[in-house]
Amino acid sequence: MMNLTLFLAVGAGGFLGAIFRFTISSQIQKMSGSLFPFGTLGVNLLGSFIIGFLFLYFQYINLSMHQKAIFVTGLLGALTTFSTFSWETLFMMQEGLWSKALINIGLNIVLCLGATFIGMMLFKKIYGV
Repeated sequence: MMNLTLFLAVGAGGFLGAIFRFTISSQIQKMSGSLFPFGTLGVNLLGSFIIGFLFLYFQYINLSMHQKAIFVTGLLGALTTFSTFSWETLFMMQEGLWSKALINIGLNIVLCLGATFIGMMLFKKIYGV
């Protein structure tokens, strides 16, 4: 069974991640001036990039389970919005906007995988591994 400090670590990271998600996603969506969910795509890209970098960085510096829980499970778990992506995509499908739905799926999958890869490559370049 997990202990209370681990739950609190995830909660603290989640608190910050949710605030970052709301702020960043709202700003991106506002700047896009579009009904297409660019805000969701933006935070998914950012979160994917960060997790790609942090995954290797945390192995490099050997963080504790609690520290990883704060950043990965809490902060990045709340920052990225796969559930929102799913809902928005299904809504587009229900509205008959199949091409927009497929574009949304493709962009989120391809770009987020690419962002994770780039984050990992950046880590390797910075730390020479």
